[in-house]
Amino acid sequence: MKASELKAKSAADLHTELLSLIKAQFGLRMQVATQQMTNTSEVRKVRRDIARVKTVLTQKGAQK
Repeated sequence: MKASELKAKSAADLHTELLSLIKAQFGLRMQVATQQMTNTSEVRKVRRDIARVKTVLTQKGAQK
């Protein structure tokens, strides 16, 4: 996910995107804990996507 794509979204869309990424991160952490994870780089990608969304929300001044 690119920052330019995120900047085009509204604050409400960014909040829903953030919630879905947090849920995905939780699922990935559970896979790591139960040793079912095959692609470990996915955890890093999701973590960085969460940071991107939070950054764009802060820039828009819409952080809760």
